[in-house]
Amino acid sequence: MSARIGVGVMALLLALYIVLVAQRAVLFLTGGDAVGIAIGAALVVFPTIAVWALIREIMFGARAASLGRRMEAESALPTEEVQVRASGRVLREEADALFPAYRAAVEQAPEDWRAWFRLGLAYDASGDRRRARAAVRTAITLERTSAR
Repeated sequence: MSARIGVGVMALLLALYIVLVAQRAVLFLTGGDAVGIAIGAALVVFPTIAVWALIREIMFGARAASLGRRMEAESALPTEEVQVRASGRVLREEADALFPAYRAAVEQAPEDWRAWFRLGLAYDASGDRRRARAAVRTAITLERTSAR
């Protein structure tokens, strides 16, 4: 729930930023000199990239959450018990010990989105966010193509 609040706050701040930057962009674009027009154009392009990135991240989060809920309903999420620190984070050594089984499951069934999603969870528990996101993206892609 707190992640959703954070996303909402970031989206609102981005909207405020876009409005303020758009006002400045109009002033630069209507100023008449070449440098001002170039700055005004940049002020239009950069917020557009920011909006695209935010939408992409929101869609990724929503799709990943949807797959997580689906796997939970199917009782297909990992069931291993691992110890956690007082902060709630998984002990990396225990997560690393479980990782080979999830990697082997993906190697045995590379088209199974559930195996990729579990591998993403294992990467995340091990602290490798980049690979976790890549594995979950693969799971999302496989699930979407299998649903067709």
